[in-house]
Amino acid sequence: MEHSGNHASHGQHDGGNHDGGAHAFGAGAGSAGQLWDDRYREQSRIWSGRPNPQLVVEMAGPVPEPGATALDLGCGEGADAIWLAQQGWAVTAVDVSAVALERAAGHAAESGVAERITFRRRDLATWRPETGYGLVSSQYLHSPLLDWRASAVASAGAVAPGGTLLLVGHYPQGQHSAREMFYTPDELAAALDGVLDTWTVHILETRERIVAAPDGGSRTLVDTVLRATRP
Repeated sequence: MEHSGNHASHGQHDGGNHDGGAHAFGAGAGSAGQLWDDRYREQSRIWSGRPNPQLVVEMAGPVPEPGATALDLGCGEGADAIWLAQQGWAVTAVDVSAVALERAAGHAAESGVAERITFRRRDLATWRPETGYGLVSSQYLHSPLLDWRASAVASAGAVAPGGTLLLVGHYPQGQHSAREMFYTPDELAAALDGVLDTWTVHILETRERIVAAPDGGSRTLVDTVLRATRP
């Protein structure tokens, strides 16, 4: 892997995304689809409705070329896919939850970008995307029923020559302490050993961000961030 520099940033992202108790969260689930459909049915909106901050930091800039394609893995309620479509990407947005995808499609229509997004229901534990995307984005794709290492490799395999891989996950500490779900930069690099050998790795680091706490105060979370370009 060739490293070409790095930088740090702070984002305003809702930190209550994933339960650190992975076994309790996934207990009794018959499938990933059931697990996440049940999770989404708990509330009318689970996430903030804003694009994830590291996505905005890394991908805001020059307008993509006409026809440029992006793959949003684990799209949830669609905020990232909508933001990418607004930047000019033709987006394929994938999630295992039918409930989440229905909401995402509704939000895309409300935002006026429905024609730029294709929503697909896929189980990312077994489905492997085709190669050819100008951008593959995986933001906090954590689940007790998903091997994050295999997911990272599959994500890299979907990037077209000259395209970008952007992987962002929770650093394993505090509420995100479940070691089977979260990862450090070194662990992510090890998972992709032999995959990114000829790629240019622009970012492989941790970043702190400040988020609102349930008690009305604030707290600091840490992300693991990888951005790399395929030759």
